[in-house]
Amino acid sequence: MPSQLVTNLTILVLAGFVGFAVISKVPNTLHTPLMSGTNAIHGIVLLGGLLVVGFSGNGIFNKIILVIAIAFGTINVVGGFLVTDRMLEMFKRKPVASEEPEE
Repeated sequence: MPSQLVTNLTILVLAGFVGFAVISKVPNTLHTPLMSGTNAIHGIVLLGGLLVVGFSGNGIFNKIILVIAIAFGTINVVGGFLVTDRMLEMFKRKPVASEEPEE
């Protein structure tokens, strides 16, 4: 059992390094579109978390951790969609006021 823990921690640390290396090479202008694209992926993760909560019979501690993870994931998805909506507002044309003389 301890070797499985070491394996899982190794995978977690390596994934963190790879994620940092990939994201650090993305230009600043692409961070918001990249984040909005990952919202769909995070939505799938939330669905998986909800399924695991429904089927888990491993005890109350696991369910508490899952509910906390689902809450943080939901905050992340909602915040991402709000930022995406705000970003898309910047690209909308503003209405031009007509300059007709008053009579």
